[in-house]
Amino acid sequence: MLRDIEVSEVGMGCMAFSHSYGKIPTEEYSIEAIRNGFEHGCTFFDTAEVYSQGLSDIGHNELIVGKALKGVRDKAVIATKLFLSVPAFGSVYGTVRKHLEASLKRLQTDRADIYYLHRMGMISVEKVAEAMGKLIDEGLIRGWGLSQVDVDMIDRAHKVTPLAAIQNIYSMVERDSEDKIIPYCMENNIGFVPFSPIASGLLSGKITAETKSEHYDDVRNWVPQLSKKNIVGNQPIVDLLKKYAEIKNATPAQISLAWMLYKYPNVVPIPGSKNKERIIENLDSSLVELSEEEFISLENSLNECKVYGHRGLGGF
Repeated sequence: MLRDIEVSEVGMGCMAFSHSYGKIPTEEYSIEAIRNGFEHGCTFFDTAEVYSQGLSDIGHNELIVGKALKGVRDKAVIATKLFLSVPAFGSVYGTVRKHLEASLKRLQTDRADIYYLHRMGMISVEKVAEAMGKLIDEGLIRGWGLSQVDVDMIDRAHKVTPLAAIQNIYSMVERDSEDKIIPYCMENNIGFVPFSPIASGLLSGKITAETKSEHYDDVRNWVPQLSKKNIVGNQPIVDLLKKYAEIKNATPAQISLAWMLYKYPNVVPIPGSKNKERIIENLDSSLVELSEEEFISLENSLNECKVYGHRGLGGF
């Protein structure tokens, strides 16, 4: 639940169909993969205006999501993001609205369910919050959010226009948000949406020190956690996941997602993949039920593991 917006327990990050994980699939494949996710029970789909090969274009991913969800729009929750540097249309509100109108056209819809500010720039977050409040009043968005921000920025924004969701990086190997951000969100009825919840594939157990990433537009080439040294260093965490995966007849990726679903009631992870089978695997993590004893044991073991490398704020 994202401030009264009901969504599936696990959402779908759609970025990989356009950016960040090497060669993109055909549009036909991408549309079918998204529809498969919807038909499998996913109702929450995440995109952004900047998602395109090498971030060199605008709207590629939104166009795909719009085509995939055409005909089922009323049963789907769509979140998209604007990348804002300076006001270009007379005011912050005017600029935000222009970005939104373009996104809605590409998405073939009359409203966005969640509209995020993708990254903080030089514009006051209070002015962005005011603009988002107007868009909510006008019925163009149902709720709004921020991405990759700290708790002080969240608090400043929330006091102007209540936030529906915060989208930050979060996984078993990237737990900074547990300190202040997730507790703040829980206290203030704000959904927390982790991107890269499987750590760019590290926690799937399928990445080894010998794994080769694609040459063009693949974040796995520069993510510190996926250096050969850090893959080896983080192997105890992967081994821990494999142990529980065997016990629960699941996969390591599913255990990593089930862990955060158990831990926080306001968390809705959006694992991203361009592979149809992996998408269904990720969605089925909501079916993996950890007992209290299993969760405590897993959490205690995880806390004893040292994390090597840090993905940081570079992800999109």
